[in-house]
Amino acid sequence: MSNLAVHLNEDDKNGFKGKDFLTLGELSSDEIHALLQEAMELKKMAKAGKNIPYLKGKVLGMIFEKSSTRTRVSFEVGMLQLGGEAIFLSSKDIQLGRGETIHDTAKVLSRYVDALMIRTYGHEVVEEFAKYSSVPVINGLTDLHHPTQVLADLLTIYEKKGKLSGLKMCYVGDGNNNMCHSLMEGALKVGMNLSIACPKGYEPNKKVFQKAVSDAKTNGLSLKISDNIAEMMKDADVVVTDVWTSMGQENEVSERMTVFSPYQVNEENCKLAKKDFIFLHCLPAHRGEEVSASIINGPHSVVFDEAENRLHAQKAILKLLLL
Repeated sequence: MSNLAVHLNEDDKNGFKGKDFLTLGELSSDEIHALLQEAMELKKMAKAGKNIPYLKGKVLGMIFEKSSTRTRVSFEVGMLQLGGEAIFLSSKDIQLGRGETIHDTAKVLSRYVDALMIRTYGHEVVEEFAKYSSVPVINGLTDLHHPTQVLADLLTIYEKKGKLSGLKMCYVGDGNNNMCHSLMEGALKVGMNLSIACPKGYEPNKKVFQKAVSDAKTNGLSLKISDNIAEMMKDADVVVTDVWTSMGQENEVSERMTVFSPYQVNEENCKLAKKDFIFLHCLPAHRGEEVSASIINGPHSVVFDEAENRLHAQKAILKLLLL
């Protein structure tokens, strides 16, 4: 498969079973490639109407402290297409929202379901669930990481570019952002070079960034960060951005609008990227803020293919963790 060669055999793939999926940084390059290959195979089958009930009888519990469109629907539909079922659990409706400890909630839910997916604020929440759960825990999103989205992003890039290794990705916006963090981990693991354009004071989490610098050096890749968007955008194959104000930061809207206004992805600065660049956004997007309507609605945008690929990436995660 050209640039997406996978070195794991079926026995190696079984090494995923029963594990947690919390960050891409915890996976090897081969493991990420294996997930991408699995996602492509499952997508091909789905398009041909040949969904196989690999997970018949399996149940996924989905805990949401943050609202969601793509995460909820992709995991729920993914389980259905794989023959299993998914249960939506709002933190407001279960005892977790009334003060029950994560320890007790994880212990109890582990007796009912085969895996847990959690979309929450603090990353320590999913880590604590994983510590006490006896079934696999999947990070559907935290303030620090968004690995399921970035797996879908890598799948989309491969589909559009035919390779991953050697490409240059440019992330524009808030560097201290779950998308930026997971992109650093994922892109570098598959051989992509990464540049980050962000305002001063909004750099990535130091621990995540230092680990990414080490990974880049080990793999002979480029990882650059600057407040100069033009310098970072130059010759990019892939341009990515995210909202300027994430959930939980609503009281910072006015300040962030001022700070990030020079970091809008638009036609002018995209002229610096390669002519055949592709544009990604995890959605929801605010046209006229982090990205101009002409870019997100234009010929370089692949955001809806990217959104669809959440489904196929999620199915790959579920199958390899549960089968």
